[in-house]
Amino acid sequence: MFSKRTGSPYSDQNWLRSFLFTIYGTSVLVVSYFPLFYTHLGFSSSQVGYLYSLGPLISILSNLFWSMMSDKLGTIRKIMFILLAGQLVTGLLLARATEFSSVMLILSFFYFFYYPVFPLADTMAIKIAERHRRNFITIRVFGSLGYSFFALTVGYALRALGATWSLTLCIIIIIIALLITIGLKDVKKPIPELELPNQKAVTTKPDKKEHGLKDILLRKEVLWFFGCVFVLALGHRMNEAFLTISLKNLGAGEEVIGWALLASALSEIPVLFILGKYGDKFKELPLLVLASLMYALRFLLMALADHPGSIIAIQALHSLTFGVFFVTCVRYITRIIPDRLRATGLAIYTVVWSSAAGLLSGTFGGMIYQEAGRFIFYMVAVGFSLLAFVGFLGQHLLDTYRDSIRYFKNKNKKASL
Repeated sequence: MFSKRTGSPYSDQNWLRSFLFTIYGTSVLVVSYFPLFYTHLGFSSSQVGYLYSLGPLISILSNLFWSMMSDKLGTIRKIMFILLAGQLVTGLLLARATEFSSVMLILSFFYFFYYPVFPLADTMAIKIAERHRRNFITIRVFGSLGYSFFALTVGYALRALGATWSLTLCIIIIIIALLITIGLKDVKKPIPELELPNQKAVTTKPDKKEHGLKDILLRKEVLWFFGCVFVLALGHRMNEAFLTISLKNLGAGEEVIGWALLASALSEIPVLFILGKYGDKFKELPLLVLASLMYALRFLLMALADHPGSIIAIQALHSLTFGVFFVTCVRYITRIIPDRLRATGLAIYTVVWSSAAGLLSGTFGGMIYQEAGRFIFYMVAVGFSLLAFVGFLGQHLLDTYRDSIRYFKNKNKKASL
């Protein structure tokens, strides 16, 4: 039984699902429709690229800062409230800005509060799923459902109201998410020691290999992993920043852009469930090799596409690219990063995948798109994907070789006994 005060034993999951569903509405607007809003203000492709890269630059600091604060204070819920309140204030200021310099300044503060929400929400989802002995995907998938819902509805809303309503819709969604944080619950920290009656306290000694996050990050395989993630992210972020602009240049309206975003979001949902249930049967690196190769195919098709309908169909490859990649990376990180550093570990992944890669892809991607055109732009993304493919494949072959050497050594030892 449970008390009236605590409510349903699954209420924390339901509140978090609602929260994930809502915050991905802001993601639809910030990532996909803000670039169109900036072009409506008269900004060039290069200026849009600079504004896009500004967010990742700010998030390098903000992700680490807020995640370390969360680990230190032992709360995610309160940090979420602060972040959304900051988004609301800066969003209201941004709605009044029209000059490039003022937009750039205010957007810097907006991004400081915007980016950390997502890794912190994933951290909370992982912890709540572990507490209820459920798969993380059963909670995280509501983010994809929310993205799908808002991708379509926002597209039609902006088609009717105009691109100038982008910020207004974003502010409304932020207010809803802010209200939902009232129902979120923190997962309590594990008790470091357990004292039994008439016995001395039983303490758990930390693993000597886990001195801290620095030692973990300096492992060669971890550095190689994050390096490959960074290279693959360059192509992903280039496509993310200029997908809507590519569609607009091909004559697509806001509602068509919404259908393209919907196609990508819906396509990843079955993959998330399949990998959530059967993913443990496969090693991480082969799955990452597959995702990298599919990214190369996706961007090659984007380079050749000449009709908005073709791009909508290509978006279905989001399932075999980001869908496979995201679940596999989270699984890998939760295996190599101890629970006490989970929020910080996921923040570093976000810095590599989103911040550092977004900074370069936004800055140089805008220049490439403006000077060389869409075909060359996407062929560069193909090159990054193939480079990541080689990196992940090389690490997998090296691990396989080491495992075989270890196997034969153990076999010879047993034979000699």
